[in-house]
Amino acid sequence: MSLRAEVGVSSGDNAYTVGANAAQEALTKLGFQANLAIVFASSAYDQEKLLMGVRSITKDALLVGSSTAGEITTDGPSIKHSVAVMLMSSPDVKFYAAVGEGIANGPRDAGKRVGEEVKKLAGTDLKAFMMIPDVLAGNGADTVRGVLDALGEHFPVVGGASGDDFKFEKTFQYLNDKVYSGSVVGLGLVGNFKMGIGVKHGWIPVGSPMKVTRSTGAVLHELNGAPAINIYKDYFGAEEAEKLQKETLAKLAITYPLGMTVAGSDEMLIRDPITVDKNGSITCAAEIPEGSEIRLMIGSREEAVKVAKLAAEKAIDQLDGSAPKAVIIFNCIARNKLFGERSGDEIDAIQEAVGKTTPLIGFYTYGEQAPLGGEVRNIEKCNPAFHNETVVICVLGE
Repeated sequence: MSLRAEVGVSSGDNAYTVGANAAQEALTKLGFQANLAIVFASSAYDQEKLLMGVRSITKDALLVGSSTAGEITTDGPSIKHSVAVMLMSSPDVKFYAAVGEGIANGPRDAGKRVGEEVKKLAGTDLKAFMMIPDVLAGNGADTVRGVLDALGEHFPVVGGASGDDFKFEKTFQYLNDKVYSGSVVGLGLVGNFKMGIGVKHGWIPVGSPMKVTRSTGAVLHELNGAPAINIYKDYFGAEEAEKLQKETLAKLAITYPLGMTVAGSDEMLIRDPITVDKNGSITCAAEIPEGSEIRLMIGSREEAVKVAKLAAEKAIDQLDGSAPKAVIIFNCIARNKLFGERSGDEIDAIQEAVGKTTPLIGFYTYGEQAPLGGEVRNIEKCNPAFHNETVVICVLGE
């Protein structure tokens, strides 16, 4: 028996019932109990109850998952709050999971702990690692660094940051029967399988490059010696930029993120602006080091669809001729907002490459984790990083 995966999705008002129904749909398609359950769900539901509903069906299967800013399945993006469940089974693949709590007290430490725990469970044969961090609690790039401290700087890492339906208040992570917050859940894969990762964003730089002259972690203080907010003032005008200081910058500037030039990537690395203080300092979802060159970026639906398909094709190519058996997508909430009611266009483009019927699960994230350039065949060139406003496509094959 080969690697098998199936997906179920359900919506409604009763959290327990919705969780159970989504899991039952996946189980009915699969036809037997699975080794692994991946659960992505709206934060609108009672998280403990929906997990109880899923567990009532999946029994002792290892369970990992997250609250989201929107769920994605083989049928496309959910148009209302839902619970999505992928069940996976294989005699040749083993799954191990752990949690790193306390991101607020040290994201790098939390990342290192989850990496070390999964490595201890999986042993020296650990082949790939999926992570689901909370970036509202701490610097997402530091959490990735912690994982790499434990697994090695070139280890294949993929994942997405939990969401909460675009509220930016509190997100949740799942491991087996328990709901966490402010944590990072990690999943390790061991065995005979192939994995491909595609990573692209398609955002286009506008305006002139600017140099980061002062920053502290994820806080961008000055660009070219002036308050960071000026990058938006120069483009939108002072009146519009002032609005950003009164409302959540993440909601207003989501289609105008910042792009950072980095070695090893054919695209600029995107950084999401989240808030701006009275001094004009911008807090981002991850750090932008002093000395970096950044640009204001603008979203294009046409370009986003094009690069999503290219990312999927690249992921498939890394399977070296094996058929894709399961697809997991980590897709930034900014891309959902860019597309609006046409968000299905991007998923359709991905499915043109991976196959319309290949079991697919994913969610809209607050940040993505994947190698720069997305190449996992040559582990020495695999450089995992924290991304924003990017689509990350992970494809598993035999």
